[in-house]
Amino acid sequence: MSDEALFNKGLPIRRAVLGAEYVDRSLQEADDFMMAFQRATTAWAWGWAWGDPTLDRKTRSLLNLAMLTALGRPAEIKLHVKGALNNGLSVEEIKAALLHATAYCGIPAGLEAFKAAHEVLVKEGALPPKKSG
Repeated sequence: MSDEALFNKGLPIRRAVLGAEYVDRSLQEADDFMMAFQRATTAWAWGWAWGDPTLDRKTRSLLNLAMLTALGRPAEIKLHVKGALNNGLSVEEIKAALLHATAYCGIPAGLEAFKAAHEVLVKEGALPPKKSG
């Protein structure tokens, strides 16, 4: 499949998982230099990897959360926690994935992942805000 075909396959998947507003803004704000990355990630990650029907989107979200925890990428964890919610994962499933990753990646990596996930879960209304006082 050509890169153009993969891009066209990946764009609706990327929008469905990450949210059309986020994806469209990323594409609109990209200059020529950054558009190369936008096209590559949409074609390769979303068209080729996410577009493969072997794994469902919930499983892919769980994998992403674990891999991003291992890599120590809290900004991407935030993005993919929202995607995990969009893919139908429960708060308990997200927590279980992060605990599993913590066991293999270590407490510091797990702590960063939990903080990032918690911020998004509260913002999205999946968890109540922290009580003050």
